[in-house]
Amino acid sequence: METSRRNFIRLAGLSSLGIIGNKLMANPVDLTLASSAINNNRSSFNMCGYAAPKLDVVRVGFIGVGNRGASAVYRIDHIQGVEINAICDIRRNYAEKSAHAVKGSKKPAIYADKEEAWKELCDRNDIDLIYICTPWDLHTKIALYAMKAGKHVAIEVPAATTVDECWALVETSEKYQKHCMMLENCCYDFFELMTLNMARQGMFGEIIHGEGAYIHDLLNENFAKNSYYDMWRLKENFKNGNLYPTHGLGPICQIMDINRGDKMEYLTSMSSKDFSMGSMAKSLAAKDAFYEPFAKHSYRGNMNVTTIKTHQGRTIVLEHDVSSPRPYSRIHQISGTKGVAQKWPEPERIAFGHDWLSPEEMKRLEEQYRPEIVQKVGEMAKKIGGHGGMDMMMDWRLIDCLRNGLPLDQDVYDAALWSVIAPLSEKSVKNRSNSIDVPDFTRGKWKINLKMELTLNGGGTTSFK
Repeated sequence: METSRRNFIRLAGLSSLGIIGNKLMANPVDLTLASSAINNNRSSFNMCGYAAPKLDVVRVGFIGVGNRGASAVYRIDHIQGVEINAICDIRRNYAEKSAHAVKGSKKPAIYADKEEAWKELCDRNDIDLIYICTPWDLHTKIALYAMKAGKHVAIEVPAATTVDECWALVETSEKYQKHCMMLENCCYDFFELMTLNMARQGMFGEIIHGEGAYIHDLLNENFAKNSYYDMWRLKENFKNGNLYPTHGLGPICQIMDINRGDKMEYLTSMSSKDFSMGSMAKSLAAKDAFYEPFAKHSYRGNMNVTTIKTHQGRTIVLEHDVSSPRPYSRIHQISGTKGVAQKWPEPERIAFGHDWLSPEEMKRLEEQYRPEIVQKVGEMAKKIGGHGGMDMMMDWRLIDCLRNGLPLDQDVYDAALWSVIAPLSEKSVKNRSNSIDVPDFTRGKWKINLKMELTLNGGGTTSFK
């Protein structure tokens, strides 16, 4: 029944593209951000499980190659069936460097020097996928324009920074039936994939609770003049909440089938005082006038803790701290009625009772529950790289789905939901940690949406260069 329903959704999507696609393109969406209050109950095309028409060759344009984007160009360039046709960065030297590194005699066109040069890239007729790695405040703006121009989009995390931006992504993806994937690479880390496979097969029983985090000492990096264009990452820290929730949250949501059988109901969020960033800004400003504007601002608290309750009665705890001297940790913890899995601190651990499994038992589990994608491309992904291979596995899966006409593992509802935690947490912190309702971006379709599949489902045909 699941296979039949999936095929029906796919055929219905293709049919609607053929019948009304031209009409939609002739009436471009209003890019004014929508009001969540108005759009919360609007019925629409369901992008969960949607399969776009196959692309024999995926023609890619990159926007933003100063940090994450440069490594993304390197990874995508290793995948067969891909053409990198254009690269954009406001700084020409960054765009030229990435373009020069692309293999083959045909080099990508370069768009640079102007703040909105990316629009010219999006308007090209030889682009199927826009890969966005810009500062956060441009993510939604570019994605909306690109989908209006008939392109699929892949957006670095977070996909949006406000509730209205999240709704705008959802509505635009639905209207134009273009994929809008947030590039949450941690969903493709090896232990997270294994625990997802184990959860799918009932090894943990009913899932009760999950914990995730982003603990990463970025204090010096955020204040360094050469780390981020126009100091954009430091400026994001003027907000007070969980600014970066998706790394820990994404894998938990997939295991809990959020948007596909369960949904978030409400959250509460609490932040500590800022013990680090304000004092560093003042200290730097005393020596260097460049930092004087930053000394006038208040900053988010060192530690933010956000708790979420789901419709099915599950709980999620998220932590965020990027300004304390702590070892890196994303925390991946899943607790069920039969067992628990935990990652960070090392080693990765699983238990089905009072004691953690032995290393030998863990090895047997890893072999037994290694997902098909890891069996297919795991070793090659490690060789090409990107956070131990998870970045490469994510990019390969994205391209393989587009080439084979398959639904993506992460859809626009996931992008919106996982991103919206940041502005909602900020609102809760301002309101003495009172609870805040979480929007249902699926508009009730979470009750019928199928679970994310771990099989390659007819894909897996894409190789590496």
